[in-house]
Amino acid sequence: MTEGAGEQTLPRDTDAVREALVAWYEDDHRDFPWRETDDPYEILVSEVMSQQTQLSRVEDAFHEFLDRWPTTAALAAADRADVVGFWSANSLGYNNRATYLHEAAQQVESDYGGEFPEGPGELSELMGVGPYTANAVASFAFNNGDAVVDTNVKRVLYRAFDVPDDDAAFESAANELMPDGESRVWNNAIMELGGVACQKTPSCDETGCPWREWCHAYQTGDFTAPDVPTQPDFEGSRRQKRGRVVAALSEHDELTLDELGPRVRVDYVPDGEAGRDWLRELVDDLAADGLVDVVERESETVARLRE
Repeated sequence: MTEGAGEQTLPRDTDAVREALVAWYEDDHRDFPWRETDDPYEILVSEVMSQQTQLSRVEDAFHEFLDRWPTTAALAAADRADVVGFWSANSLGYNNRATYLHEAAQQVESDYGGEFPEGPGELSELMGVGPYTANAVASFAFNNGDAVVDTNVKRVLYRAFDVPDDDAAFESAANELMPDGESRVWNNAIMELGGVACQKTPSCDETGCPWREWCHAYQTGDFTAPDVPTQPDFEGSRRQKRGRVVAALSEHDELTLDELGPRVRVDYVPDGEAGRDWLRELVDDLAADGLVDVVERESETVARLRE
């Protein structure tokens, strides 16, 4: 492990961590229209709409808004009351966001000759554009941003790499992990990870989370996080059993299935429902994730932690 921000540790092989996440994202991810464009105006509209609004509702409104006001020039020339009326009719949150978006379009036209600034600092000068939104536009439109750190990203970093619940630590770790010059794909990928695989109730195996090999929460079974103060449905879960396997093998060089079984669940019976077949499936999953080696020896199956 290599020291990162604050007291957390990041994996030594950060290149492998980066490659795994980007490959996972590029292989399959949710399709949103704002991920199919690098137009800063369209991305700004999506970011402002997405503030505390369900993405399913945002998607329909996004298309309708851009059909009506397709450019900053069109929005800047619009009647503000019409823009606010659209916002309210589509339940997009506080109406002042519509007002700020309208004023930001006027700034782009009057102060920047219709061309968006490309860096987070200058983008923050636009009305209603805070540091997070400025960085998102810089990242997704110009590939020129820092690492995005939202609630989902904090949850991922806290669970995966035991990053302390501290804003400065999260920001430092996120920027250390992000590949240079790749803010567009990286920020999309890590937010997808938090939104799909590492939600408040995680779905690590179901979504094929690419960080299971390194993830502290996955190995220990503790999926608490800053926004998840208690472990959801952990007692008796498969995650709990996986954690017990890892803990037991950490104490012993290796264990046969029948030696390991009672350490994982008290109702282990070799030939029963909670027996060798069930346990073999569990350790095979851990082997597929690169955590455990499973070998056959003298008619017995032996498990040990992978070095």
